[in-house]
Amino acid sequence: MPVDSFKYLPGSIAAYYRNLAVQRQEPIPWTPLRKPVREARFALVTTAGIYVKGVEPPFDAERERREPMWGDPTYRRIPSDVRQDQIGASHLHINNRDLLMDVNIVLPVERFRELETAGDVGSLAPTSYSFMGYQNNTAEWREKYIPEVAGLMKDEAVDVALLTPA
Repeated sequence: MPVDSFKYLPGSIAAYYRNLAVQRQEPIPWTPLRKPVREARFALVTTAGIYVKGVEPPFDAERERREPMWGDPTYRRIPSDVRQDQIGASHLHINNRDLLMDVNIVLPVERFRELETAGDVGSLAPTSYSFMGYQNNTAEWREKYIPEVAGLMKDEAVDVALLTPA
């Protein structure tokens, strides 16, 4: 089944992105895993714009509505023991309905807890991270927020970051 990444965008913006030239970084950065998966600590990262209600604010959808080419570059922390009823979503470019019914669609915390219990992975880090996947200008995101999250992951002894794009 084909995926339409632009389904929820206005037609003119979708056309802009469909025709946008993609620049690739060469060579593709790659870091080999230095330990077996069964010993590795995983951090989960999603671009679904989810957050924990009452703990951190939603992503800034109001500004994005006023400025359609802007995307909130900040991030939200999601504890690994988060419950489904604690999850909120503020992403204007995906259908939030399904992920509000099952967060594992975009952040498989329950599946990773099962893998951890079974001994298939070493552990799930105490914190997962959520970003807004819609980023037209990635400078602030790349220069400030990604290094910040990388530092937080390092503090939690994360070996592997698993990205689940929305």
